[in-house]
Amino acid sequence: MKSPQRNAQTGEEQPSPRDGAIRDFLARFAPSPDAELLAEMMVTICRLANEKCGRGELKILNTALKELRYAFKTFAPYSDIRKVSIFGSSRTLEHEAEYQQAQRFAARMREHNWMVITGAGDGIMRAGHGGAGRDKSFGVAIRLPFEQSTNDIIAEDHKLVNFKYFFTRKLMFIKEASAVVLFPGGFGTQDEGFEALTLVQTGKAPPLPIVLVDAPGGSYWQRWEEYVRRELLGGRMIDAEDLKLCFITDDAEAAVAEILRFYRRYHSSRYVGDDLLIRLNSPLNSRTLDRLNGEFTDLLVNGRIEVLSVPLPEENGAYPELPRLKLAFNRRRFGRLRMLVDAINEA
Repeated sequence: MKSPQRNAQTGEEQPSPRDGAIRDFLARFAPSPDAELLAEMMVTICRLANEKCGRGELKILNTALKELRYAFKTFAPYSDIRKVSIFGSSRTLEHEAEYQQAQRFAARMREHNWMVITGAGDGIMRAGHGGAGRDKSFGVAIRLPFEQSTNDIIAEDHKLVNFKYFFTRKLMFIKEASAVVLFPGGFGTQDEGFEALTLVQTGKAPPLPIVLVDAPGGSYWQRWEEYVRRELLGGRMIDAEDLKLCFITDDAEAAVAEILRFYRRYHSSRYVGDDLLIRLNSPLNSRTLDRLNGEFTDLLVNGRIEVLSVPLPEENGAYPELPRLKLAFNRRRFGRLRMLVDAINEA
């Protein structure tokens, strides 16, 4: 918000008429512990008006905000349940091996108390919903002039969200997921796969398992990996450690095991200032901590990987029961960070 003006006589800060009116409005109609963020949104609205933003741009902002608000509301009651986003072709038929593999995978994840998120269409998306069941499924549908229609498993369910824009829909796929699994598909599947990899590789999404699943004996993702190794790694456009960000298999059980292994000890992570905090489901002993410090010094800007027994104040009391690791991560080598997470889980 705009810096407050100062009283000429007393030197005390005083709010501008606009900022004061916004605070009064929020106190009356939208009281919230996060009032300062809501106030910033309203200041942005004022600036849009002052800058005479075009009607078309305002429509984009308005629709995006409404879509995200409704999606946040829909997912909120299930925030404590881990979810996997499943991608793949909408054209895959029920008798095909890829469909049956996706259905098998989703059913096994349900057995481990996970929920699934798919694009709510047919093919692999329907297979994911079929395996998980309606009560363990979310649908994030996109309105298209062709092809896309909501499948009969998730249709009319309260966990179905319809989006106009791909970018708002993509945000929910990643924001709500603790894992991403891709089955063979077309441009959309490739797009979602590369986006997930890009977000994790650049640190714009937290570490999470990204699993590419072929039909039994299939070669779709194997050939994809050949291309990535030959053109991207061979051309020095990525580093070898970036390949650690994904796991390729043609076995649904191996896909499930990869995801569960990722969360064996690792729970979650977040930044506090210049430090990365890694929350753990169980503590590490001092010998393991010394080994990690010896193997992963290249990730540190300074200092060592340290153990914290209580949350930092900036975490607002999140997961107080969990031990933590604190490190001054360089925020560049996220493939190498994934290797640290793997080492933590294997300890």
